[in-house]
Amino acid sequence: MQAIVVKKLSVWNVSASMFSRVAVLLGSVVAASPCFGQPGYDSNVAVTAATRLDWVFALANQSPKETPAGWLTNYDSTAQTYELFVPPKYDKRQTWPLILFISPSQKSTAFRNWQQVCQREAVLFAGPHQAGNNTDMRQRVRIVLDVLDDVRRKYRIDPDRTYIGGFSGGGRVACSIGFSLTELFGGVIPVCAAGDLRPESWLRHRAIDRLSVAHITGDSDFNQAEVERFRAPILSAVGVRSKVWVVPGMGHSVPTGAKLAPLYAWLEAGLAERRKLAKAHPAIRFADDAAPNRDEFSASLLKEGKQRLQDVKSQYSGLMLVKGVWKRWPDTVAGKEALGLLQDYDSRTIRPWDQEDIAEQRLFLEAQARGLDAYASGKLPQQYVTQRSRMAEAAISLWKAVLSDGQDKSAVAEAKKRIPELEKLVKAD
Repeated sequence: MQAIVVKKLSVWNVSASMFSRVAVLLGSVVAASPCFGQPGYDSNVAVTAATRLDWVFALANQSPKETPAGWLTNYDSTAQTYELFVPPKYDKRQTWPLILFISPSQKSTAFRNWQQVCQREAVLFAGPHQAGNNTDMRQRVRIVLDVLDDVRRKYRIDPDRTYIGGFSGGGRVACSIGFSLTELFGGVIPVCAAGDLRPESWLRHRAIDRLSVAHITGDSDFNQAEVERFRAPILSAVGVRSKVWVVPGMGHSVPTGAKLAPLYAWLEAGLAERRKLAKAHPAIRFADDAAPNRDEFSASLLKEGKQRLQDVKSQYSGLMLVKGVWKRWPDTVAGKEALGLLQDYDSRTIRPWDQEDIAEQRLFLEAQARGLDAYASGKLPQQYVTQRSRMAEAAISLWKAVLSDGQDKSAVAEAKKRIPELEKLVKAD
């Protein structure tokens, strides 16, 4: 297990301003505006209260008691709005699926693309306004989670059937939020975009165990190569339920309902496994409109971690979960207890979990080497051609790490074959 090192709160810089706005809007929206808890469509619903959800953690490596100084100035949750669709069949006696979709533009109009799916499958839809690529990333994430929690307060939403998605830069934000707050989602829908898992082992385990990631891109989308050859294959290689749809004749845009229907059906096909897992480990999801505070959520995750520690087969995942509790909430009662547990296990002479730790690191290393190699070596869109040599250099570095590890004979042989080919790409630039 990796040595325990206390780290200060750090913010990840996630840039989403490089992506274009939606240019194609198909279909029409004709429905009555919904009242509180009622069905219909409204293009401009107001958020009624500040989110209870831990939006800071989607941007940082801890969940502090207070929002970091200077993060949001003069921000008002109740000034935020979103487009909302509630299916006619909606009934508060049961829970319902939700698609939360982030646009790269300042006004969300994506329901036009999802209308057919949402009406046919009885799915709620929410699209935040003012959360586009030109919005500061911290405010963007906050707006998205203000909207999500507003919908969760007003309607009975099933977290196992809540899918966060987005187009282009919005898709990257969806990945960032979905891979950080897995307890709120059953899947992620990056459209002409993709993202990376968090570096924390326990969060990777959560994504692998719980999430389905449905990528969709066009055969003339400039991000197709990144999605199809690079990031999606990495997710699949490490065990995430992941799939790519390539739409013929589509560029950098959002497809319409007929093309989105198979994607939604595939997301729903993973529902049984998500529910089975949630039954075994309740802390893996927030039921209905639940929003546990720091003390409650850290305690529930620590409880699960301790349960996992009782079985040698799940001991490693339990340790990583306990470590996650300490890292995320070091000042809580659960965080302090977690630190004590980690120190106890660190002092043991028999450490079967060490081999699992090494194997996991090797798995991710090899997946990243293959993914970046495939991206750098294949056809690139014109705007990314100048980046090929840097991609190749990064892939070479990963393959050299595989050689240094030297334990996977097949991967070592692959590295020896691929490094010379990648070096040719560097020299050719």
